[in-house]
Amino acid sequence: MATIVISEFMDEAAVARLKEAHATVYDPALVDRPDDLAGLLADCRALVVRNRTQVRGALLEAAAKLEVVGRLGVGLDNIDLDACGERGIEVCPASGANDLSVVEYVIATAMMLLRGAYHSKEAMLAGEWPRGRLMGGELSGRCMGLVGLGSIARGVAAKARALGMEVIAHDPFVSVHDPAWDGLGHRGLDALFAEADVVSLHVPLTEGTRHLVNGDRLAAMREGSILINAARGGVVDEHALAAALRSGPLAGAALDVFENEPLGRDAAAILAGIDNLILTPHIAGVTGESNVRVSSVTADNVLAVLSRAR
Repeated sequence: MATIVISEFMDEAAVARLKEAHATVYDPALVDRPDDLAGLLADCRALVVRNRTQVRGALLEAAAKLEVVGRLGVGLDNIDLDACGERGIEVCPASGANDLSVVEYVIATAMMLLRGAYHSKEAMLAGEWPRGRLMGGELSGRCMGLVGLGSIARGVAAKARALGMEVIAHDPFVSVHDPAWDGLGHRGLDALFAEADVVSLHVPLTEGTRHLVNGDRLAAMREGSILINAARGGVVDEHALAAALRSGPLAGAALDVFENEPLGRDAAAILAGIDNLILTPHIAGVTGESNVRVSSVTADNVLAVLSRAR
């Protein structure tokens, strides 16, 4: 009878803290064995997940005593928040704990895509010296466009400005009087796509943001611009993105998130053969350092809820 079940990977020190306080089952492979996971939840008071465990439907029904879901990260689209709210189950994201990792991912991939000189190993080992075709560009002096102005986007803005970039942003949910706008240009969404050299997405996946980046917006982007998505996969129409990368105007893109994860054959076929595309498996927010921070915050959140008088 476990009080806490952890279905995806977590820092061992944080797991040890949970085990000291409560009976805990830690099995990162449970996410791929939903029947086993459901069987462990009958007497479970806390469930700890990342983004792959779908906390909804039959899984929630199996967890009759569940009091808290600890999210090792910040995205909540894999959790049925309405159902949790109806049952009084607290959902606790690790807000802010992996911001820096995502910020650095955005800046790093922007540099790699603009420089365009990181795919020359095979040519050089074959005896070529392809200097002429590998003259890329610099971030400094270019325009960074941020779709969304939450904490991660604000971190990107600070790094981008430090590197000499102009930064513009769009976020209808942040008041124009918020200090976060200091030093940033305020733009409408379509104007941002038309003006920015680098567009970085920082919005949750909702019905309002699904396929926010579509064929029309991609076609409106500047020649030679790049797109970075380390937010949520469904925000980008992958078919439209592949077309824009193959025929312009985009010079490159970095995707850390996808409409379906892991990638299925259809998505792989859509994105195959595109050289100016960086693909990573939802790891923008996952570094050794951020895993420690995220896991520690999540353990704190779960222990705080379980410590309350029932």
